Amino acid sequence: MSDNYLDMQLLRFTTAGSVDDGKSTLIGRLLFDSKSIFEDQLESVEASSKKRGVDHVDLALLTDGLKDEREQGITIDVAYRYFATPKRKFIIADTPGHIQYTRNMVTGASTANLALLLVDARHGVVEQTCRHSFIASLLQIPHLVICINKMDLVDYSEERFNEIVTQYKEFASKLKVNDIRFVPISALHGDNVVNRSTNTEWYNGETLLHTLETIHIDSDQDHVNARFPVQTVIRPKSDEHHDFRGYAGRVAGGIFKPGDQITVLPSGFGSKIKSIETLDGPIKEAFAPMSVTITLEDDIDISRGDMIVRPNNQPRAEQDLDVMLCWLNNKPAQPRAKYTLRHTTNDARCMIKEVLYKVDINTLHRIVEDKEITMNDIVRVKLRSTKPLFVDEYNDNRNTGSIILVDEATNETVAAGMIRS
Repeated sequence: MSDNYLDMQLLRFTTAGSVDDGKSTLIGRLLFDSKSIFEDQLESVEASSKKRGVDHVDLALLTDGLKDEREQGITIDVAYRYFATPKRKFIIADTPGHIQYTRNMVTGASTANLALLLVDARHGVVEQTCRHSFIASLLQIPHLVICINKMDLVDYSEERFNEIVTQYKEFASKLKVNDIRFVPISALHGDNVVNRSTNTEWYNGETLLHTLETIHIDSDQDHVNARFPVQTVIRPKSDEHHDFRGYAGRVAGGIFKPGDQITVLPSGFGSKIKSIETLDGPIKEAFAPMSVTITLEDDIDISRGDMIVRPNNQPRAEQDLDVMLCWLNNKPAQPRAKYTLRHTTNDARCMIKEVLYKVDINTLHRIVEDKEITMNDIVRVKLRSTKPLFVDEYNDNRNTGSIILVDEATNETVAAGMIRS
């Protein structure tokens, strides 16, 4: 495997849409046309297609990997797929379209650079499209690609494509999404997925794969606010590295360089970065989302959960948090129950102090009267933690602005949250 391959940029994207609008077929088509599947996979899909009485190779079966999904012909959980082209590596989070799986979409989309939203050309923008767009904007996914699928069923009509684009833009004007692109496709026949289609001479934009390979994602990370949550302290105590003390973790924002003045939170002690180490040796700068080990000029007592930041640019230290929560658990939230709150590398106990409102994801209206939090609900709450946490607003930094809540008794993740100002 060449170094060049390892250095290739990784794009994470999520797919969403309503049931039967062709998500699995689209991903199957991407994998098939970009030659990212193995012979034996193709043979098994051909056999399954025949068994189901389909006269063509049903590419949807490539991704509907779980047995009950194949039998029912639906996607019921988040399925992660990996593929690469000569230009980029990709991780796809394929999420189900059903209303009852809001939590799966939140899970799949939380780390994505881009969301592919499928719209059936016959039906146009439907309730599910609005819901998924809202979740994508809530999770601050920087890029949205609206794939208007099944163009073959509307005779590749330019007029129909333009109608849906106008319809979607009207709705999206209420959302906070900066980059929205539209592609007319037929996943079944492969039009404009990997190869340009001769059926849509009127469309002069890029194919879907070309968009995925070239879309600019370097600036999706927060390179302004320097944040380094410490995961572990490295003390080899070997003869060769007798006095080595490094702080390992993943950069959550900003850029760190040797010689930079830093402050460690919560102690407030200051020092300078001596070196930034990686498995391949020292480097001149580190930025999100790199995993590195930082060494400092001074011996400071630092442990897991501490954060290395710049003296003049620090996160807020807060115990009272205003959070948008998506409830992931089938047990409803208990009023004033205690949960473990995980934020970067830090843990604290917390309590849901107040439910401000629920969001009706279909109309985007706020429901103030209903205070019960059940599975798949998206709610705005006030949390109180047992100690201050070093947080940024989620809109500024997705790493330091997100939390999860864990049930102390069962150790299950019950909610994912985005910190608001």
